[in-house]
Amino acid sequence: AEVESDILRRVRALLRELDGHHPSCQSDRGMLRWTLHKKIDQNPSTSCVLVRILVKELERAERGDLRHYIIPLLHTLMYTLIQAPCIPDELCARVYDFCKRLLTLPKPFCTIGLDYASRLQVERTAPGTLYQRMVISEQSLPSAPFPYQEKIFIFADPELLPEAICNALVTDTEAAQVSQSPQGCMSCVVTHTLQAALGDTCDIHGLRARLQALSLGDVEHWFQQVLAVMEGTGSEGDSDRGQHTARLERIYHDLLGSSPAGNTPQEGLQGTPLPNPSISFHLWTEDEQLWKELVLFLRPLSQSCEPDCLGQDLGPLEMQDMLTDCGCCEQSRFSVLSTDSGIERDLPVQEELCGPCAPCAPCAPCAPCAPCAADSERSRLHRKGGIKKKLSPLESVALLQAGSAVPGGKPPGKLPRRAGMPPEPAAPLQRLHTARVVLLGDDRILGRLAQAFHCLRKREARRVFLTPRLNLQLYHIPVLPGQPHPAADHTGPEELCEVARYLGRADPWYESNINTLCHMIPKLATMPSSLSRALVTDLFLTDVIAYYTRMGTQPVCFQVHSVKVLFRDPAQDPAEDVFLTELLTQVQDSPFHRELSTTKKKSTLDGPGIDLTVTYRKVVLSDRQKELALSLRSTGLLMKAIPAEEAEDLGCLNVTITEIIRINNLAGRSFSAVANRFKARNIKIRSPEQRPFTVRLDKDSRRTYRDVIGLEVSPCLEPSYCLQKTRTMKFSPHETEDVGLVKYLPKSLLLPINTFAGVMQ
Repeated sequence: AEVESDILRRVRALLRELDGHHPSCQSDRGMLRWTLHKKIDQNPSTSCVLVRILVKELERAERGDLRHYIIPLLHTLMYTLIQAPCIPDELCARVYDFCKRLLTLPKPFCTIGLDYASRLQVERTAPGTLYQRMVISEQSLPSAPFPYQEKIFIFADPELLPEAICNALVTDTEAAQVSQSPQGCMSCVVTHTLQAALGDTCDIHGLRARLQALSLGDVEHWFQQVLAVMEGTGSEGDSDRGQHTARLERIYHDLLGSSPAGNTPQEGLQGTPLPNPSISFHLWTEDEQLWKELVLFLRPLSQSCEPDCLGQDLGPLEMQDMLTDCGCCEQSRFSVLSTDSGIERDLPVQEELCGPCAPCAPCAPCAPCAPCAADSERSRLHRKGGIKKKLSPLESVALLQAGSAVPGGKPPGKLPRRAGMPPEPAAPLQRLHTARVVLLGDDRILGRLAQAFHCLRKREARRVFLTPRLNLQLYHIPVLPGQPHPAADHTGPEELCEVARYLGRADPWYESNINTLCHMIPKLATMPSSLSRALVTDLFLTDVIAYYTRMGTQPVCFQVHSVKVLFRDPAQDPAEDVFLTELLTQVQDSPFHRELSTTKKKSTLDGPGIDLTVTYRKVVLSDRQKELALSLRSTGLLMKAIPAEEAEDLGCLNVTITEIIRINNLAGRSFSAVANRFKARNIKIRSPEQRPFTVRLDKDSRRTYRDVIGLEVSPCLEPSYCLQKTRTMKFSPHETEDVGLVKYLPKSLLLPINTFAGVMQ
């Protein structure tokens, strides 16, 4: 009763924090969920108590229509259930029935309810399956029935975060991986699976001792035996838990054998800790670094024998050359034009390499000697590099599918050309890899992410490689440095995390668990190193990142906007860029204008700022296109893509123009600044006087354009849509609306960032 009362008190504290009643001790903010799960890890036998309490609180929230409690409680319950050593079936049935009732609610409740209901159905058939699949995918363990792999990539910009924070993050991520090995992870799977099926009768200490005494090959053998039983039960539709338990019990007795530890009395259920996921930390120093890491995740250099994106074999040097190739800008390369036909029999035979050979026998034909034959063969097969035909995207997709038809092996060398034999259909590609990319920082690193994401989509539109194979999930953890950074350009600390604040308003569980890390991570980084920091079990940041990436599956999609920058110099080509959060323009102090003002009498209409002509498409409730134009004098304008309230549209821009108005009074002439606000989707700005101004994107002073006289801002289009639209226009140049395949392609480029609930309705 005392343990149950303590757990209930902790759960109620979580719910009070969701209502905005933060704990009296500010250091406890964001740590209530973590301390609750840590308490269960220390005493795994209380996991059933926590699950039972959470089920009661969920049913109470359902009766009281407290929907903002449902998703946080459900995530906490499922995370506990996955790690619990053994949960009664009647308790799982109550959770399963509750998840089915969520299907009658709007998104995201029905989406999360369906996902968890399907998982619980599998877990009830074969207890321990969720734990097993999570460890297999996160650790990339060998598993033919479940060949999925996951990896967490943490990206931080070293120019935006202090060196102390980056070093602390590197230390924590490395410490989380030190105590983990494939043998240890496979032992955890075997131990947890057997205990989930056998319950109190499982000698957990004897089982662990037996597995530690075995070699890696023996542990993998028993791991594959357990895996075959678990996946076979789910695939064959065998829902008889008695037969499933009997199979695992035979494996359990065969594994322990005559070990005397099998008769050791047990003191309740003993849990098996969930290994930390595979995490790699990266300092984002190159523009193409994200794409390179994703490619290496799919095709490591150590596995260069596997087919690459063109269905050919890549060696280490060719793989590195592929990684250095930029997909956004075509790099100039020197190439040699081939003058032959490309057919092997048309290649000339170089007879000058060897003289005529003497006949070996009167009846035998003249054959070249061995050295001459080798040289002749080498000269016929070795060709200098020529210009390679660039395949169309559709041909590339066909080669991609053909190259992936043979898993783990080489693709067939030639296409079947026998008359009357159609080619075999290529096997559909499966997304067996999941890359969970976590961005640490503020809105400026998300601006870089938008650039990299747009570059990746452009590359995939031209030549598909990652899209059919990789499931890309994006996450964001806000981190503010203790002191303002020069790249912030005098932007306030709160304004640097607009995306995180929007996500926190849309998802209270994100606000409670992730937004609280904004100021906590710098404090943890400046703390002196202690023994507890080196312990894997006390790595707070690693545990929070693992929980976020495991349970945060609902994306919030942000519209990426494209901008075309026109410069004052006619010889300078316009620049094209994208931004995610905001665009800021300010009047630039031009030397040319200062000289002109000293020689020419100042006009009476002059004042601070410059004259601008603004043409924009106004956002109206009826969603009709309404074009407006205005001319004004302004000192600058600000376009914000992140709304102040979650109920507002994410697809429009909130524009604020600082307009200069002349005021005539008895004291003379004066000027006042008035904020002119409106909402727009497309906007064009020109300076009729050719007066330059500066443009800064995503609050990052490193992304500042100078000597600008014009702007064109619009929602960024999906590159695959643009490519297909161009092809359609070739055949139907007079067609104004989308026809054919274009109608079914996403038009706008959206950047999805995962949270726990998405946008709550």
